[in-house]
Amino acid sequence: MIGGRTPENADALAARIGATAGSLTDAATFGDVVLLAVRGEGLQSTLEAAGAHRGSLSGKVVIDCGNAVYLGDFSQVRWDGRSHAEQAAYVAIGSRVVKAFNLCHAQVWRHPATYGGRKLSVPICGDEIAKTLAGQLVREAGAVPLDIGDLTQARHLEAMAIPMISLLVGGLDPRTVFNLVPADGDG
Repeated sequence: MIGGRTPENADALAARIGATAGSLTDAATFGDVVLLAVRGEGLQSTLEAAGAHRGSLSGKVVIDCGNAVYLGDFSQVRWDGRSHAEQAAYVAIGSRVVKAFNLCHAQVWRHPATYGGRKLSVPICGDEIAKTLAGQLVREAGAVPLDIGDLTQARHLEAMAIPMISLLVGGLDPRTVFNLVPADGDG
């Protein structure tokens, strides 16, 4: 189920991937897992439109792949210190939020690659149950989950995204990623 702030965009994405389109509330109540993919400036209004403040996401795993980064004219990237994921957890009453998939461009997931012969490491943090599910999804996407702790660590993941976003906006190949590369013999 694809929900979006713009019904036309939700319809187009749903048609492209063979899903059903609906409202944000429809998507919030559809399944047990919700992928929250929204820019920072739209987080509050999107969650409100989905009914998150009324408990529509209660008990659900919410995978937040966004960043608390506000892009004005795309020439500057700023971060105001608040975690996108922590804000989502605050608004989405009773949900189980996990931060994952926020350090690379969406094109990375269309054709997963290896980097220097290694699978991509995907840092995840948040609710323990949510991390288990997100870790499974990371593995199914052909990458390796890297548990970095509780949801407060989302602040650091989102801060790490700033230089990556700046480089991508500056024209770097969208398939470029940060990756954890342990020393030979360490895994």
